[in-house]
Amino acid sequence: MKAVRLHADGLRLEEIPQPEPGPDEVLVRVHAASITRDELTWPADRLPAIPSYELSGVVESTGAEVIALTPFDRDGVAAEWATVPRSVLAPKPTGLGHGEAATLPMPGLTAWQGLVVHGGLTAGQRVLVTGAGGGVGHVAVQLARQLGAVVVQDGDTCDLLFDTVGGEPLARNAGGAGSVVTIAAEVPGAHFFIVEPDGAQLAALPELQPQVDSVFPLEDFDAAFARLAQRGKNGKVVLRVFDADTSDAGQLAKVT
Repeated sequence: MKAVRLHADGLRLEEIPQPEPGPDEVLVRVHAASITRDELTWPADRLPAIPSYELSGVVESTGAEVIALTPFDRDGVAAEWATVPRSVLAPKPTGLGHGEAATLPMPGLTAWQGLVVHGGLTAGQRVLVTGAGGGVGHVAVQLARQLGAVVVQDGDTCDLLFDTVGGEPLARNAGGAGSVVTIAAEVPGAHFFIVEPDGAQLAALPELQPQVDSVFPLEDFDAAFARLAQRGKNGKVVLRVFDADTSDAGQLAKVT
């Protein structure tokens, strides 16, 4: 199969053996994989490594369409096939194409864990999200509203502050918050966490609309990762691995 692999001297598209699923794993035909800023620094101690940890695809044995945030301590999913633990899989939202669906797992789970698991959000509470226009922030705003919270603006008092950017916005708003949860900085008085893969939580998400900045064919991986470093992005960058639908044709046309 074709796979993008990170070596000490950079990324290469290579032909490697198709993986075999182990116990409690399934083989997934990857249709789209989303990539994240700085992720090429994560597997530095286990090269060569396949990047990307968000997928949308089809389970080979059943034909089920699925999405997942895969564990960070193993090969990623920028490949034609991937073995994925059953515990991290969730059904693909029917209203999203594979390219869109591949951008949901990380921001969706981060928002759920920040607001619900660590923030204890309940309907009617006032929520402030810093970085509300960012990759996690725009999903967190949607989720908070879907859960019945009142989303307030920068500088307002709130029951829960969910911080996605750190720095001055966090410092400016923390004093007016009942509780503070952050993914950006370990600071006194705030609960800092790193997102964890969880299929049940992913399946529990209501209907959300993640933003896709651009879609690149797997063969254009260099351009895709270069796009991550550029300013002015509006959403996530996606690698199209298997061209099974045309729902993301607009984003693909924009960058090719």
